[in-house]
Amino acid sequence: MLARILEDGKIVATTNAPEIREALLGGKRMWLELERQSPEADALLTELKIHPLTIEDIWSSGSQPKIDDFPNYLYVVLHGIGSARRKKLDLVEVDVLIGENWLITHDRVGLVADDVGTDLDHSPRLLGKGVAWLAHAILDRVVDRYLPVIGELDTEIDELEHDVLERAGTSRGKRVLTRILAFKRTLQELRRMSIHQREILLRLSRGEYEEIPADALPFFRDVYDHFLRVQDITEGYRDMVASALDAYLSVQSNRMNEVIKTLTLMSTIMLPLTFIAGIYGMNFKTDQSPWNMPELGWFYGYPFALSLMAVVALVIVLWFRRKGYVGGRDLREAATEDKLTKKPRKAKPRKAPPRETRTPPAA
Repeated sequence: MLARILEDGKIVATTNAPEIREALLGGKRMWLELERQSPEADALLTELKIHPLTIEDIWSSGSQPKIDDFPNYLYVVLHGIGSARRKKLDLVEVDVLIGENWLITHDRVGLVADDVGTDLDHSPRLLGKGVAWLAHAILDRVVDRYLPVIGELDTEIDELEHDVLERAGTSRGKRVLTRILAFKRTLQELRRMSIHQREILLRLSRGEYEEIPADALPFFRDVYDHFLRVQDITEGYRDMVASALDAYLSVQSNRMNEVIKTLTLMSTIMLPLTFIAGIYGMNFKTDQSPWNMPELGWFYGYPFALSLMAVVALVIVLWFRRKGYVGGRDLREAATEDKLTKKPRKAKPRKAPPRETRTPPAA
C-alpha cells in the first residue's frame, strides 16, 4: 500500500505501515492506495473501523456498482473501462472510501490512480482542499476514460455494418453473425452496469451525504452529466447493433430468395424440354398403327426436335425477362416509369379572342 500524506503543504509518499498509522492517528489528510491484500492492510482497515463486509467487498472483484453510507465513511464502488479488445469491454472495479480526513482507494490495475497520483505529486492543492475533491478527481478520470474507448466501438460497428452487406448469406456470414451477437452481449453488460452507476453518481451530486461538501456538488454533477452522455451513446450503439442483426437476417433471406428463384427458373425452363424429350423418347413406330410418329422416320427429325427445344427455352426466357424475373425490371413497369418521368411539353399560350366593340346607341 502507498500513502500520500499532506504535510506543511507538501505531499509525502510512504509505504511504511507504522508511519501511515501514525499519520492517520494524527488526523493528517491522506490518500491511501491499496495494492494487494496483506495483513498490514487488513489491520489498518480494522483500526479505521471499516465494516467487515466492506473489507470483503474491497478485496473481491465481483461487486456491482453501489454506494454504502456508514457512520464514519462513505463507500463507493464504480466500474471503469480499460480497453475494448475486439468486441469485448474490459471493465475494471474501482473501490473508493471517503472519510473525514482520509481517502482510501483500491484500483486493481492502476486505471486512474497512477494518473491522479502523478498530478497530486506535482500539485498538492487538490488534497489541500479536502478529500472530497480528490475523490471527485478519481471519479472524473474513471468516467472520462469511457469516451475514447467507446469511440473504438463506433469504428468496429461501422465495419460490422459493411460486413453485413458484403458477407450475409455467404460462407463467411457465420463469422459476422458471431460478431453481432458478441457486440450485443458486450453492450448489454455495459448497459446493466451503467444503470446502477448512473444512479450512484446522481446521488453523489444531490448532496445526500455529509462527506461531500456543498461547494463540490457542481463538480460531481459534471461527472454525472459526462456519464449520462456515455449511457446515451451506449443506447445508440445497442440500436445500431440490433439494426445490423435485422439487416443481416434480411440480406440473408434476400440472397436465399435469389438462389431459390434461380433454381426455380432453371427447373421451369427444363420442364418443357424434358416433356419434349420424353415424347420423342417413346419410340413408337408400328406400320399397322394409325398413331405413328411421323418424325421418327424423318431425316430432319432430330434437328427439328433440338430446334423445337431451343425455341421453347428461348420463348420462356423472353417471357421471364418481360415479367422482370430475369435480367432486370418489368418492361411494362419501365414504360410506365418512362411516362411518369418524361417531362410534359409546355402548352403554347392561347391568344385571347378579340373583344367585340359595340357602338353606344344614339341619344
